[in-house]
Amino acid sequence: MGAAAIAAALGVTTLAACGGSEDKADAPAPKTVTLVSHDSFNASKEVLAEFTKQTGFTVKVLKSGDAGEAVNKEILTKGSPQGDVFFGVDNTLLSRALDNGIFVPYEAKGLDRTPAELQLDKEHRVTPIDTGDICVNYDKKYFADKKLAPPQTFEDLTKAEYRNLLVVENPERSSPGLGFLLGTAAQYGDEGWQDYWKKLKANGVKTVDSWELAYNQEFSGSAGGKKAKGDRPLVVSYASSPPVEVLYSEPQPKDAPTGVSTGTCFRQTEFAGLLNGAKNPEGGKALIDFLISKKFQDDMPLQMFVNPVAKDATLPELFTKHGVVIDKPQTMAPEKIAEKRDQWIQQWSSLVLK
Repeated sequence: MGAAAIAAALGVTTLAACGGSEDKADAPAPKTVTLVSHDSFNASKEVLAEFTKQTGFTVKVLKSGDAGEAVNKEILTKGSPQGDVFFGVDNTLLSRALDNGIFVPYEAKGLDRTPAELQLDKEHRVTPIDTGDICVNYDKKYFADKKLAPPQTFEDLTKAEYRNLLVVENPERSSPGLGFLLGTAAQYGDEGWQDYWKKLKANGVKTVDSWELAYNQEFSGSAGGKKAKGDRPLVVSYASSPPVEVLYSEPQPKDAPTGVSTGTCFRQTEFAGLLNGAKNPEGGKALIDFLISKKFQDDMPLQMFVNPVAKDATLPELFTKHGVVIDKPQTMAPEKIAEKRDQWIQQWSSLVLK
């Protein structure tokens, strides 16, 4: 996912020491459960300590890059995975993961507390964990200083006044980038989306490999982007990104310094699944149960800046005050994503990167 990478450290985060050797036939069941995720996974230590208290398992988090990269790594290691549970495959990449058999079925305890429409796999190989909207974000100060209204729709982004202002992520490597591509395909149809991207390219759109690079290096409106002297005031991110900028500002401003172009959004759902070949499947099942528990779901908004899926979860005030609710995001049927995704990515690469 994206926004939490501002606060989340990259690499491997070990939250407790591993248990004893697993090579001996009479070794006890492992006490560590390994969660493989994209770089934006984050959870408070107190909440993960509660999981350990409830189950006896400690959690080790292995971060594997942007979502597309992380899924591809699991496909390459299918049957001999890096961990026990994978978090962060979303509806844009779900069919790729399922078709490659990286998950095994498990129906999580508490699944009935999540909306049926988010349970996209009838075999329960994955469990919905969060939702969010991929949208263009804008730097409010830039547009105020220029006395220029920020863009609000896909079509606005092609106008001359926004030339050389937008940075997007490569959809082959990044789930926000892929979500934005699918949003344009939903908006303009199977034929029209390519003409739209020709206009974006002619208008100076910049492409980078990951959300982290786009948001924290290129985007002038983020805390990271300011430090890096980013010069792009438009970026593909999330409707829930503005609360991040409030939370991590000193002092916290009354209003978020970034806004959301509400007519550029695509609805995303993220899932977790038990990895095929997991060394600790029982710990993995317990962890998936915990990821949709009220305890974890209540913690998640200010850790990963996404919406919880549990119907009994509570959103914090900062999230509701500064986040943006998208009433009519673009969506696409999973079957169509599965059918068209790889073809569209290839066409996009030929069109935009060459």
